[in-house]
Amino acid sequence: MRRVPRPPHGPVAIATSPWIVVGAGVVVMVVLLIVALGAYRGRSPAPDGAQPPALPVPSAVVAPSVPTSVPSPAPVLPGISGRASGLPPSAAAGSGSPSADPTAGPIGKPTATRSPSRAGPGQSAMTGRYRVVQSFDGGFIGEVAMVNTSTRSRGWTVRLEFSGGRLVTAWVEGVPQGTIRQSDDGFTYVSGVDVSPGGSVSLRFHMERAPSTPRECTVDGARCNGL
Repeated sequence: MRRVPRPPHGPVAIATSPWIVVGAGVVVMVVLLIVALGAYRGRSPAPDGAQPPALPVPSAVVAPSVPTSVPSPAPVLPGISGRASGLPPSAAAGSGSPSADPTAGPIGKPTATRSPSRAGPGQSAMTGRYRVVQSFDGGFIGEVAMVNTSTRSRGWTVRLEFSGGRLVTAWVEGVPQGTIRQSDDGFTYVSGVDVSPGGSVSLRFHMERAPSTPRECTVDGARCNGL
């Protein structure tokens, strides 16, 4: 008996069955086609006329400009200083309409001003009064109290003369010190600061071995009171 030959394996079987190769190629082509279609659909083209979105560009922050208004200068009236603000004293005094000052002249015309009062002949704007503040063995402390009776600030000069004795010191109460000029029979004190109108100042001094009553006391050349 003859034996039935076994079918060949491997490449010999593929060569004898070509339909297997064709089927495998068709399957591969179908898979590749499906993958290509999926990739193509993933790319969604932009519609016609559409533009890509613009990237935001940082811009500088500009503060809003605030219009500034410059006030117009107030009209300057004749006889009123340009530095003065508000109404004149005569107008600010009343709550209603300003009343005219009886001492003021017409607008645009110079008005007469009152000059400060001056001391008459033989009188001094600085008046002085002499007194003894304290007496002790061998000396005393005297004082010349002065008042400015004028309408402006002014300095002063005190002259004291004694029949003997010696000046120890002299000073002014509460204000900067002045200048002392000594002599054989007394001393002269010149103020170091002016006295305001109506103000007062006191000069005190310490004398040794001298009579408590001076031979002469003057303020700006006028005799002191209290002697």
